[in-house]
Amino acid sequence: MNTIQIKNRKIGDGYPAYIIAEMSANHSGSIERAKEIIRAAKESGADCVKIQTYTPDTLTIDCHNQYFQIENGTWEGENLYSLYGKAYTPWEWHKELKEEADRIGIDFFSTPFDTTSVDFLEELGVDFYKIASFEMIDLPLLRYIASKGKPIIMSTGMGTKEEIKEALEAIYEMGNDQVAILKCSSAYPAISDDMHLRTIADMKKEFDIPVGLSDHSMGHLGATTAVALGANVIEKHFCISRDIENPDASFSMEPAEFKEMVEQVRQVEKAMGNVFYGVSSQEESSKSFRRSVFVVKDLKKGDVITAEHVRVIRPGYGEKPKYMDDIVGMKVGCNVEWGNPFTFDILCKNSILFLTDDKNTEIPYEIAKEYDGHEVYRIGNKVTLDLVQKMQPAIIVCQKYKHGIPEDVVEFMNGRVVELN
Repeated sequence: MNTIQIKNRKIGDGYPAYIIAEMSANHSGSIERAKEIIRAAKESGADCVKIQTYTPDTLTIDCHNQYFQIENGTWEGENLYSLYGKAYTPWEWHKELKEEADRIGIDFFSTPFDTTSVDFLEELGVDFYKIASFEMIDLPLLRYIASKGKPIIMSTGMGTKEEIKEALEAIYEMGNDQVAILKCSSAYPAISDDMHLRTIADMKKEFDIPVGLSDHSMGHLGATTAVALGANVIEKHFCISRDIENPDASFSMEPAEFKEMVEQVRQVEKAMGNVFYGVSSQEESSKSFRRSVFVVKDLKKGDVITAEHVRVIRPGYGEKPKYMDDIVGMKVGCNVEWGNPFTFDILCKNSILFLTDDKNTEIPYEIAKEYDGHEVYRIGNKVTLDLVQKMQPAIIVCQKYKHGIPEDVVEFMNGRVVELN
């Protein structure tokens, strides 16, 4: 998968999720509150704060017929022009807000909604751009943004697969491949039934670029689940308090909630880890509680082990239980008291180790037993270097042995391995 780079941060698989605090209309008309939001976002663990660059006139027209009235949802009864007038961030604030973000060390970017806002942000010196879901189908605008050669994070709410492809192609046409896309439910607030977070994995497979979630749902369940499913970016609306009235407050997170979300996301990332089999460092001390083979009846040198002498029990200091059938019938080379773990180093040294898992090898096994001066031990399970080093056989004879002999065992035996056909 491709990655993108925003300043000194790489975004993509193998890197921490990039977390964006969306200010939107939560400044409620106060530049001081806007600065407070930037500082609070930093303190809450956000990597970036995002604003929007538009005016009512760059988004729509001042018309009040039925086409411009909102009929349902959070903004039911509002007129578009009037709503955008309440929500927009004055352009004369942008420079101060960017300076505040730069001062405290949090990334800052914006969503432009027309070419004039792109030009304005270029003069401001933003490092990357956001494209809103509703603007994803404005291919001329996408091409203009892409022509600036800066990374783009694009929401895809309501987008069909074909529309997302068209949008990406428009960006790629301008020679810009620094793109991440966000799964998004363009409802405010979004409900769990409409989020379809499994789409994140499909988008990554389909488009081979970083994918994240622009989350308009309440709480942090959507965000943490998305990260568990592979999201590379999380965007969430952010406010100082939902009690401060503005068009976006009702579905925004307060600082304590946002901080908890960030902490949960980082814990999820740790828990996801890497593909790993075996004993973790924390589990190392628990190995002793696994089952293993123990001597449960005294053995004297020369005794042949029977099922009465050994059992598979806890703790785990003896050989693995899979060797139990191999162990019964072996002759010990020293005295062993009951309560001690059975390990292969209690067997007679300088033996013949006969490896086979085929019962039809009885004749060569009997011949090997008659070989003067050597005890013969037959093992059908897979041998390891540790096992062979404990037994120290004179020679290994192998016939119809499905496991094969590990290379490190062959090297240790230094030519003393005989394979019978």
